Amino acid sequence: MAIRVIALIAFSLAAPAQMNMSVEQLVAFVRSSIQLKHPDKQVAEYVKKIRLSNRLDARMIEELQGQGLGPKTTQALHDLSEATAKLPAPPPPAPKPVVAPIPPPSPEERKRVLAAATDHALNYLKRLPDFICTQVTRRSVDPTGRESWIPQDVILERLSYFEQREDYKVVLVNNHPVDIPHEKLGGATSSGEFGSILKEIFDPKTQTEFDWARWATLRGRRTYVFSYRVPQARSTYRITASNSPTSSESVIPGYRGLVYVDKESLKVMQITLEAEDLPPAFTVRQVNLTLVYDYTRIGDTDYVLPLKAELRSRDDRRFLIKNDVEFRMYRKFGTDTTIKFDTPDPLPEEKLKEQP
Repeated sequence: MAIRVIALIAFSLAAPAQMNMSVEQLVAFVRSSIQLKHPDKQVAEYVKKIRLSNRLDARMIEELQGQGLGPKTTQALHDLSEATAKLPAPPPPAPKPVVAPIPPPSPEERKRVLAAATDHALNYLKRLPDFICTQVTRRSVDPTGRESWIPQDVILERLSYFEQREDYKVVLVNNHPVDIPHEKLGGATSSGEFGSILKEIFDPKTQTEFDWARWATLRGRRTYVFSYRVPQARSTYRITASNSPTSSESVIPGYRGLVYVDKESLKVMQITLEAEDLPPAFTVRQVNLTLVYDYTRIGDTDYVLPLKAELRSRDDRRFLIKNDVEFRMYRKFGTDTTIKFDTPDPLPEEKLKEQP
């Protein structure tokens, strides 16, 4: 932005008879002029009135030519290069700051973090209040297998959580009221995001294999990231493929992925899952899930609750399916609790992306 301001001022005001500049300032000015497509003749006239404090290297002029420098400005820069031939070379650019990586946690710290995350996961559902929320599912497909997504529909459901059980009621499909059970929606659907996957990954009976992966930042908070793997023999994660309105088949694959644990609260804030060991004869060839949690206030207390889930699958014809599921408008459960059923805008990507 500062470079553009320099260029605009240069052509909106009468240039002084002589202007002192460093080579770095000259190059920035010329590059800005190229980008803004200022007339070659005007740029050349301006360059002729510049006095440099250091030597202008001919190689820099060649580089600027490659970026679209006009012939008149090129000649003006060559004249400037000859005039500064006996001046000292410009100082080298300041080195880029080196950011020292955060050292990984010690084995003792990893053990402590995983123990706390396990306690959080195993008791997660017990600690949740009874609530209702709006679940919005945006479904897309791509017949090409190249992630050229075609929107299919938008499903809005009333999701209630009462006495540790989830209940789904379909309210709108493409903003039209409907009366369809969740199980009869057809196409790709998902449920159980509130704790079943989280619990299985950390359940000692699953004997999940954890390993340190890296540090990450989610929504401004530092997190530990662990890789994990659940073998097929100890998995209960079920994938069902509908072959027709009256026929379907299910498999239970193994899976692997990442778990993100908040550094301060030691609670799981994100899970990724990739199914593996899918049978060769099974229609679905690939399934990936990302489940994002965030702090949400219900009543007077903040709880870690699902914010968004993204489910992707690919079949044996390379046909892709994507479900973007958002959990919005959490409210404390009660007989007089109401939710306004309008389909909200999608969550901003900045809120979901992992930061360095």
